[in-house]
Amino acid sequence: MATNRTFTMIKPDAVEKGHIGGILNMITEGGFKIVSLKLTQLTVADAQKFYAVHSARPFFGELVEFMTRGPIVAAILEKDNAVEDFRKLIGATNPAEAAEGTIRKKYATSIGENAVHGSDSDENAAIEGAFHFAGRDMF
Repeated sequence: MATNRTFTMIKPDAVEKGHIGGILNMITEGGFKIVSLKLTQLTVADAQKFYAVHSARPFFGELVEFMTRGPIVAAILEKDNAVEDFRKLIGATNPAEAAEGTIRKKYATSIGENAVHGSDSDENAAIEGAFHFAGRDMF
């Protein structure tokens, strides 16, 4: 079922602004089943590990600081074609370029504070989900 699952995080900016319910509603209205869900906060070490692929980029420190400034909501979602469909639902990284009706168009304020993360491949969805959830926490 891994190809029918994806991973998402509601980022600190959206949590701070009280958008958890609205975002989860858009996810379920988009046909996704939430199979794992938790409110948590990343440590600096966790954020550095999770975003290690970006460690050489100039924005890495800022990204880690942002992702550790407050709680996040981590979730594993299930639906046929989950990764691709969820990427469409969240919209472009830059909310100014995101399509109407997408999560980022509605809730993000900038490229840096873009409300949600969505896995970019089936492989990364499995890795990212396992990073946040133990096997017994995935249904």
